[in-house]
Amino acid sequence: IDYEIIIIDDASPDGTQDIVKQLIEIYGADRILLRPRAGKLGLGTAYIHGLKFASGDYVVIMDADLSHHPKFIPQFIAKQKETGADIVTGTRYVAKGGVHGWDLRRKLTSRVANYIAATLLQPGVSDLTGSFRLYKASALQTLTQQCTSKGYAFQMEMMIRSRVNGFKIAEVPVTFVDRVYGSSKLGGSEIIQYLKGLLTLFLTT
Repeated sequence: IDYEIIIIDDASPDGTQDIVKQLIEIYGADRILLRPRAGKLGLGTAYIHGLKFASGDYVVIMDADLSHHPKFIPQFIAKQKETGADIVTGTRYVAKGGVHGWDLRRKLTSRVANYIAATLLQPGVSDLTGSFRLYKASALQTLTQQCTSKGYAFQMEMMIRSRVNGFKIAEVPVTFVDRVYGSSKLGGSEIIQYLKGLLTLFLTT
């Protein structure tokens, strides 16, 4: 497979950029592309920023802390070839999918968020808030131009806009493993932001 790995880093203090520079020395600047930004500017703009440098016809988006395991990528590719889908999304909420490392509060928060969104928006997918996905580059370009949500609501809006645009979506069960180092950014403000985004999509789509 011909590939490139694009890392978007928003000035994180954990040494991410130093590690990426070491990987560039090993694998080459044509394979590993570091595209840093000056500060935390949001998930949606990170997608747009990364897409500027993507040269392939397909783009896999995933968390770089290995919460999303690369072992699932061949399954995403196989599913896309099998179905011709515009988007293949990883789901934690079907058979053979799951979550490891979350406490009960985090599990309930995710389940409730997905249940409310599924009830109000009828998205046609089982996991609206996951972010491990394969996109046709053309579909991703369209969606990033349309989506305006911030934070965790962004992933939800991507799926809803996909349905509105008539994009074909397929699912692959994945296991999400909570990060070993660092902590989740999910807090009260993110939950409120998600609910606002949910209401906006309910009223406008």
